Amino acid sequence: MACGPVGWVYSRPVSNDRDMVDSGSDSVVVAAAPERCFEVASSFEQYPRWARDVKEAIVLDRDSQGRPSSVEYRASALGRSTHFILQYDYSLAPRRLSWHMVDGDIMRSIRGAYTFDQVAEGTRVSYDLAIELVIPLPGFVKRRAEMRILSTLKELKAQIES
Repeated sequence: MACGPVGWVYSRPVSNDRDMVDSGSDSVVVAAAPERCFEVASSFEQYPRWARDVKEAIVLDRDSQGRPSSVEYRASALGRSTHFILQYDYSLAPRRLSWHMVDGDIMRSIRGAYTFDQVAEGTRVSYDLAIELVIPLPGFVKRRAEMRILSTLKELKAQIES
């Protein structure tokens, strides 16, 4: 038995006029074991099949265990196509999968993580994300982007439970 999203927390800490970082977190309970959740979340080449905004995911490098460590993405963002490369950290696998951006076009930085915690109903999947854009965005655009981020977690849940 699975539940819907627990709650989205959204904030915008600003250290100066040029440094705009938007961050948020959300969680959902998924009717699956943590290992299954981790498996789907770390199958990056499959993202274009279930994550609506991901158009392409190419593994550029793998770690000593054969897991993707560097992945290049092409995705829809803010009404345009964007490109970025994420570096993945498996040091707390399979409980946590984290990443940071090493290259991108409309973003200065991306930092994020999925955390997988066993609960009675399955697994609580938590999603944390912080994005620093190259240019500041109007509030209505940020709200639309926030809704897309929320749907990413819903799409992951649907893929895991399928």
